Amino acid sequence: MAKSTTKTEIIDAHEITRQQLLALGLNDVAYVRDVDVDGATAFGIFAANGQQLAVMPDRDAAVAAAWENGLAPVTLH
Repeated sequence: MAKSTTKTEIIDAHEITRQQLLALGLNDVAYVRDVDVDGATAFGIFAANGQQLAVMPDRDAAVAAAWENGLAPVTLH
């Protein structure tokens, strides 16, 4: 059986680049916040870099959709 190895890079927080900062949580975290859609409130799901991924009719649906797609949802107020 082949042994897999995972290399974890340790970065000094004082030396982090803008690109590295933008990539933090990109594949792991999504944020959920209310958005206006034609005068009504809906809930957008956004990647850590701010890219809108989806719009759902309510907060519960947005949170569930994030989890179903392997993202840990956080909410913004």
